[in-house]
Amino acid sequence: MPRILEPAEITLRLKAVPGWKQEGSFITKVYSFNTFMEGVDFIVRIAGVAERMDHHPDIHVRYTTITLAVQTHSEGGVTRRDFELAEAIEESSVRWKRTR
Repeated sequence: MPRILEPAEITLRLKAVPGWKQEGSFITKVYSFNTFMEGVDFIVRIAGVAERMDHHPDIHVRYTTITLAVQTHSEGGVTRRDFELAEAIEESSVRWKRTR
């Protein structure tokens, strides 16, 4: 099992995934879209990434705003796997038009 990362290591790794931040025992990011369906399409896209990695984010949908929260549930905190997932989501989402 991967180990829970120390706070300093989390802070350092967050620099590699713009927009992500630590909230408690999760790393999170909020994505905004022009329409509800753009957000749903984004979820479908990242669901494929998560399934291939066998590591799944918590997803909260609020109309055109999608919030992802990631932790290694079996460890109860943030591990390297969470950053690997965040990086893969970022790579996958580069082509998506996001609004802020």
